Amino acid sequence: MTKERLYLFDTTLRDGAQTSGVDFSVNEKIVVTELLERLGVDYVEGGYPGANPTDTAFFSEKRTGEAVFTAFGMTKRAGRSASNDPGLQQILSAHSDACCFVAKAWDYHVKVALGCTNEENLDCIHDTVTAAVEAGKEAMIDCEHFFDGFKANPDYALDCARVAYLAGARWIVLCDTNGGTLPDEVYEIVTKVQSVVPGSHLGIHTHDDTGHAVANSLAAVDAGVRQIQGTLNGLGERCGNANLITLIPTLKLKPAFANRFETGVSDNQLKDITAISHAFDEILNRSSDRHAPYVGETAFATKAGIHASAILKDPQTYEHVPPESVGNFRRVLVSDQAGKSNLLGELARVGIEVDKADPRLDFLLARVKDREAQGYAYEAAGASFELLARRELGEVPRFFDVNSFKVMVERRFNAIGDLITVSEAVVKIDIDGETRMSVAEGNGPVNALDMALRKDLGKYQSAIEGLELIDYKVRILNGGTGAVTRVLIESHDTKTHRRWFTIGVSSNIVDASFQALVDSITFALLKANLA
Repeated sequence: MTKERLYLFDTTLRDGAQTSGVDFSVNEKIVVTELLERLGVDYVEGGYPGANPTDTAFFSEKRTGEAVFTAFGMTKRAGRSASNDPGLQQILSAHSDACCFVAKAWDYHVKVALGCTNEENLDCIHDTVTAAVEAGKEAMIDCEHFFDGFKANPDYALDCARVAYLAGARWIVLCDTNGGTLPDEVYEIVTKVQSVVPGSHLGIHTHDDTGHAVANSLAAVDAGVRQIQGTLNGLGERCGNANLITLIPTLKLKPAFANRFETGVSDNQLKDITAISHAFDEILNRSSDRHAPYVGETAFATKAGIHASAILKDPQTYEHVPPESVGNFRRVLVSDQAGKSNLLGELARVGIEVDKADPRLDFLLARVKDREAQGYAYEAAGASFELLARRELGEVPRFFDVNSFKVMVERRFNAIGDLITVSEAVVKIDIDGETRMSVAEGNGPVNALDMALRKDLGKYQSAIEGLELIDYKVRILNGGTGAVTRVLIESHDTKTHRRWFTIGVSSNIVDASFQALVDSITFALLKANLA
């Protein structure tokens, strides 16, 4: 039997960016986009060009990939033509494949927020969709407050959806903007909407204010929608959005959905979902939810003795899906085989081919577990993981050895009486038996170390000319001034346009930073194919 296609729409970079305390830089948006491509979603909503400098810069260049790159915006303003609305024209001129426009579907909001008549709002929806289609864009309308609007005035809410569909919108997305609708209500209303718009053109966008965002999305699919909107790890304002990291495994592994539908996420991509979830948390510089469904550290952990005994006999007794299917593993059996399977998957992802029977894998697995116990987290630090693996496999040349480093920070008044802080670093390295010492000042101790380390690499200097440190994150892993600190550094080579992440862990923040810096430079030299 032919399965129906479900389309996954990620709005992490737009709706997720409205989360309190989350502010994506352009570089972070690029990295998150790469994660989403790696996961296999169909649509990536990159933001709102024209609304802020970051989103405008992000849409200044064409993004390529399998996903449909989508710009978000508002329908045109009442009283203006589409061609005479600067905001709309900026959305249409952005480098995107599709445009998703938010439209008011609750007549109360039309009056209070827009200050126009219901008929004018319908005209704005029609004219916006028409302009997008004429511009060669795939057009979508997010019907904001649709479920509350339907409860208040079902005829008008349906009119908004009908007008958008008849104007040529590919998707009419029903939004539970306030997050207060329950699954039975979602199912009933979505069923009624199909009297004016077929389910093949309907999407669902839910918020988690009652803890039902995932359930509401699944209810909408059961009722007929074929596009699901959500975010990585449920990011979003207030209580968050529907969590794609939970939805995707459910759609692919639960027979109620897997037997009827298919998505663009392959089985191999599904096995990467735990690593992607954790990598995203590292980018946000926050701890992952240990109890998250499917991907949490304890999602397949069993403590009770009777449960552990049963799992030893047959894992299906207490596991609703195989943990390996989502890239996770059980934590009741000390299973070297399960750990090795995950390790082999990561090695394959970074391009390292090794036979599963290679005895060196056991030493590498033990090494990884030991470092993770110290505080290392390699999900987001792919370059450091690759270096660790290749070192254990004997594939990393000794480009240089660090003999010592020293950092001095001085706080003093300068000649004109201003209070300043000056950082100076001294680094001694050995290349081919020759010791080289470099001194540099920087904007803080880490920047000074970075400058000194890269100042004189002898015969390797030309290989790092395009190297830039573009992001630096610090995570305190336990309390107190002597706490263990994890440092994550993102580097970029302006010549090859390659990006990579490296990690360092120490009770000394400068030492942790230096570890990550050394890994970054070593990785650059390794990829330059130098001996």
